[in-house]
Amino acid sequence: MSIAVTILGNTSAKPTPTGHPSAQVVNINEQLFLVDAGEGVQRQMMRYGLSPLKLRAIFISHLHGDHLFGLFPLLSTMGLYGRRTPLKIYAPRPFGEMLEGFLRLFESDLPYTPEWVEVDTTKNRIIWENDTTEVWTLPLRHRVPTAGYLFRQKEPALNVSKYAIERYGLSVAQIVAAKRGEDITLDSGERLPNSDITYRPYGTLAYAYCSDTNYSARLAKMVAGVDMLYHETTYAAAEKKIAKERGHASTADAAKVALAAGVGRLLIGHFSSRYKDLQPLVEECREIFPASDIAEEGKTFLIEPKSQKL
Repeated sequence: MSIAVTILGNTSAKPTPTGHPSAQVVNINEQLFLVDAGEGVQRQMMRYGLSPLKLRAIFISHLHGDHLFGLFPLLSTMGLYGRRTPLKIYAPRPFGEMLEGFLRLFESDLPYTPEWVEVDTTKNRIIWENDTTEVWTLPLRHRVPTAGYLFRQKEPALNVSKYAIERYGLSVAQIVAAKRGEDITLDSGERLPNSDITYRPYGTLAYAYCSDTNYSARLAKMVAGVDMLYHETTYAAAEKKIAKERGHASTADAAKVALAAGVGRLLIGHFSSRYKDLQPLVEECREIFPASDIAEEGKTFLIEPKSQKL
């Protein structure tokens, strides 16, 4: 029940000879989610063995080209691959107009239905969920309406300790009741508190993706305690003025958010093309938040749960 994040691109708007713009695939319990879709995203997915047909949903942070220009070719290719199930795309307004124009002019007979779900970039709320996973929006501070996304596993069902089953001779009915969270009363009259005989089989995990944004103390509160945080770092700390003017973050901004939020690990990306060597950028972050790493293109970052088995 781990979370794996594969980095498909980590550069900002200006193209570079070797880098690709923003895109990631988040794998939660073998459910694949695409987060942003910069130019070349479908080729990057192929390169790193990620099938577009396995995507459960796509989340677009905002409507700047370096986060979006790879989406429409990907939608076409999924049709060629034979996708038939609808695909939800979460994005701010007016993405619906873009999607409608693409379908009308280029893909009027696409064999599946891309369904736009509008994202309110001012709200912190759940926009996607199933039995095991939920996705929250994170309002960000950029030049256009922008949202980050928080992926969180739901708490697993209770298990009953094998030791308790054997010691007290619990029946099937009592085990089922304990899994529902009930206390158990034995034939002797002894009452067993539920917390004494049950456990969660693993801890829940969370990953936050924060694309283009100025520093935000509010954001730090919304991502408090996540296991891993991706935060854009377009500029070095010395260029914090430019970062603020352009709606971006510096290395120091990202590290301060990670520190205030108490996250487990910080990944930095969305680098300006002016930086040929990224090591000084991550070193600046580590001065404030030691558990910082470069969101290296092609690398998969794994978050694994700690077992709570009794």
